Amino acid sequence: MGHTPQVTVVTVERRIAAPRDRVWETLTDLHGLPGTLSGVTRVEVLTEGPFQAGARWIETRRMFGREAVEEMRVTACQAPSRYVVEAESRGATYVSEFTVREAGPGETTVRMAFSARPPRGLLGRLLGGLGRRVVAKAVERDLADVARAVERWPDGP
Repeated sequence: MGHTPQVTVVTVERRIAAPRDRVWETLTDLHGLPGTLSGVTRVEVLTEGPFQAGARWIETRRMFGREAVEEMRVTACQAPSRYVVEAESRGATYVSEFTVREAGPGETTVRMAFSARPPRGLLGRLLGGLGRRVVAKAVERDLADVARAVERWPDGP
């Protein structure tokens, strides 16, 4: 019986002063991600059409001082409240689950749960405590970027 690699889980939640539909639209606008998320430098959308399960894109993100390029795919989507994105890289599987819920009039709470099933060896150990802190900071920055983008929109359609 082999050893099952540890699963790293990071959960970040942020309250945003904007309606849920506006937050959902911003989170799922693949073409707009580089303009919204400061850590994302490029997105190549591989599937056209609405954001839904099966949507795929290649995302270039600045991580650890260098660019990381990953193919992302939506594996579950219940608009406008929840979606799951998965990626695989160097033997590791990454899963990001976004939950978007109304928190009051014109207020939305976004919760992002990130999990990684790392490969055995050094990379797996690096994704332990230090890795969790680095991922949490990156997710917090992404959600702050989303908040900045949607909170500056004027009210209206």
